Amino acid sequence: MTQDLGWRASWRIARRDLEGGFRGLRLLLVCLFLGVATLATIGSLTSSITSELASRGRVLLGGDIEIAMSQRGTSAAEHASLAALGQVSDTVRTRAMARRAEPTVGAPDAVLTELKAVDRRYPLYGTLKLASGTYRPLAPDAVLVDRALSERLLLRPGDWVRYGEATFRIAAIIADEPDRVGEGFTLGPVAIVSSEGMARTGLLQPGALYETKYRVRLNPGIAPQAAVERLKAAHPSAGWEYKDRDRAAPGAVRFFERMGQFLALIGLAALVIAGIGVSNGVASYLGLRRTSIATFKILGATAKDIARIYLLEIGTVALLAVAAGLAAGVVLPLVLVTLVRDVLPVAPGFGIYPLPLLTSAAYGLLIAVAFALPPLSRARAQPANAQLRGGVETRGRLDRRTLLGVAPAGALVVVLALATAREPLFAAAVLGSVGAVLLVLLGIGAAIRLGAARLPRPRRPLLRLALANLHRPGAQTVALVIALGLALTLFVTLAAIQTSLGSEITRAVPERAPNQFVLDVPSDERDRFVAVVRRAAPEAKLNIVPALRGTIVAYGGQRLSDQARAADNAWILRGERGVTYSDVLPQGSDLAEGQWWPRDYAGPPLISLDKEAARTLKIGVGDPITVSVLGREITARVASLRQVNWSTMGFNYVMVFSPNTLQAAPHSLTATLDIEDRHEGAVARALLAAFPSASIIEVSEVLGQVRTILDQMATAILLSASVAILAGIAVLVGAIAASRQARSYDSVILKTLGATRAQILGAQALEYALLAGLLCSVALVLGTGAAWYVIVEVFEFRWAPDWGVVLATLAGGSVLTLGIGLVGSLPLLAVRVAPALRKL
Repeated sequence: MTQDLGWRASWRIARRDLEGGFRGLRLLLVCLFLGVATLATIGSLTSSITSELASRGRVLLGGDIEIAMSQRGTSAAEHASLAALGQVSDTVRTRAMARRAEPTVGAPDAVLTELKAVDRRYPLYGTLKLASGTYRPLAPDAVLVDRALSERLLLRPGDWVRYGEATFRIAAIIADEPDRVGEGFTLGPVAIVSSEGMARTGLLQPGALYETKYRVRLNPGIAPQAAVERLKAAHPSAGWEYKDRDRAAPGAVRFFERMGQFLALIGLAALVIAGIGVSNGVASYLGLRRTSIATFKILGATAKDIARIYLLEIGTVALLAVAAGLAAGVVLPLVLVTLVRDVLPVAPGFGIYPLPLLTSAAYGLLIAVAFALPPLSRARAQPANAQLRGGVETRGRLDRRTLLGVAPAGALVVVLALATAREPLFAAAVLGSVGAVLLVLLGIGAAIRLGAARLPRPRRPLLRLALANLHRPGAQTVALVIALGLALTLFVTLAAIQTSLGSEITRAVPERAPNQFVLDVPSDERDRFVAVVRRAAPEAKLNIVPALRGTIVAYGGQRLSDQARAADNAWILRGERGVTYSDVLPQGSDLAEGQWWPRDYAGPPLISLDKEAARTLKIGVGDPITVSVLGREITARVASLRQVNWSTMGFNYVMVFSPNTLQAAPHSLTATLDIEDRHEGAVARALLAAFPSASIIEVSEVLGQVRTILDQMATAILLSASVAILAGIAVLVGAIAASRQARSYDSVILKTLGATRAQILGAQALEYALLAGLLCSVALVLGTGAAWYVIVEVFEFRWAPDWGVVLATLAGGSVLTLGIGLVGSLPLLAVRVAPALRKL
């Protein structure tokens, strides 16, 4: 009767085994390190950015609370309500053209900027930093300019710049604007003037597009949320947009949280893929130790002793890999912040964030358990004689005890992923897709192995050997199919995503986009505007649209303030949206449901909605919707739904009213100009001379900013998916390592029968080539399917991959993976026949 060694004795044996190094377990170490480090880095970086945004809420917002509105300021009664809460500072932002007071060779005629007017209390929190000197309230004729503006217009302190009808002396260059992140997206560099200076420009005409913000430094004892609720109750119809210091930059926080979740799911997929490498690595290691395992059993060690010894060894290496991955996850965010500081809204400092680290560690350990137990179970269950013949015998099936360990570990991975996801359905879709791909590749691997066994034997020896390698005892065909299939699928996915993102700008948009956008044209000067454009560019195609801003305050018979979390779930409800009116169906829209109103319609207010927006709000034709425009609530009936073609880059509005509703309201006109490139400069000069308050947006500038954003997204996806590719390569290496014992046996026998090294390597190359050839079509289908989902469903872009690049990437990936497979087979050629035969 044998007696268990117990944990202490088992640890002594395991420790002596590990003292010789991690040879054989290096693949386990690398795979777990890659996966855990990726997850920990993504989680820590996301947490550091969102925590920094939250901790600097007052400074980023410019106050404890902020009240924003478009095209107007507060009334005396409204301002009194704000002043009762604390100290108030108001700012006004508008887009405006900056022009040198005197033309200069090498400088453009005008540059689109964000002109910001501040009062004498600005900023309530933080410091407006200048490149030289200290900020003091500005004189009416002074302006502060962003460094980008000074470089583009070749300006320096002391020079003069023109805005609208006024000229300003540049007092200093802005080094840091404290509330820059809270201000949101801008199309040009920033310039700051005083409130009196803004009045001098004449830009804020009735109907002009500008935004007024009131920041409040609350009196002691008043909580931000309580202050907001108090204002909502006092002014329910004001149409204000509220923020507080806890939500200073909700758009930035939402973007980084969602992008972080998406990248974390890619990292989790990489960790699941790496788990297969863990399984192969453990199987390879136990294959190397099979003589020791057999000896232990012959000397009386029980199956529990074997499981305990090697579980301790594998567990120790797994813990070291997880610890190293967590250490990388703490350090790498600081490195990444240093490298990409210019593209981040804030620059967080060093910090340790326990939640993403603990989550990453849990993922790593659960994956290690789920994928290490099956090969360990086989080693535990096989008798000594089977271990000694392990190089050629088929391994047994998993027992119930092992399945009871693997299943809960896998279930916990899924539960943890769904519980920590911002959007559980999206997380479930990603995990389900990864699982489905693995199952498909598993089935293909089994089918290839079965098919190779049933095929007639070719006459050519190398081809016969290659086919035999696919189905012989100990063959790693399934693992090789999974490894090659995953690597090739990821190559195709990345190529399709990146080329689609690129073609979104470089191919589709320029063919249909106008040359220029013009904003803030007085509504009563439409005819003069057309005449000015026609004189400078007779061929011009114009689309002129009235422009207002509005906020949805009620829909479907229920006010927005009564709906919990509505603003988080419906994009159209987050802040103000563009509003217009038209007597005909606007350009770029197709009528989807309902009817358009007659040209002379004079009845109750009607509105036409974007079809997707209506679906989001769950309303349709005939339902009521209330929109606050210029502080006045307008309740209209939905008359029609439109399919809006947003890719035209024209003025596409979500909400279009019947003309009788808004025609009398103060507003301005916006226009798109489709002109020949050679006339762009002349048109811009003529318009600015005739309409000093107008702003001109060059489409090339918009495309440049969009391209930058898309490039950053593509880079983030590439870096995260690269870890998955490395994991796939690790799986390939692991599959080769796991089959090394059987292949060494084959190599020795073939050498004994007179085979050359070139013939042995040729058989290996032919085997991998057969697999790669069979898997290329599968990878093309799976990879393009995954890329389509990311481009169309996640980012909502047009699907337009460059198939030449995709196919070239697939071919290159095939060559790369084949090369890795052959390099992994080179050690087999060095096996000497005589020593190897003595070991068999």
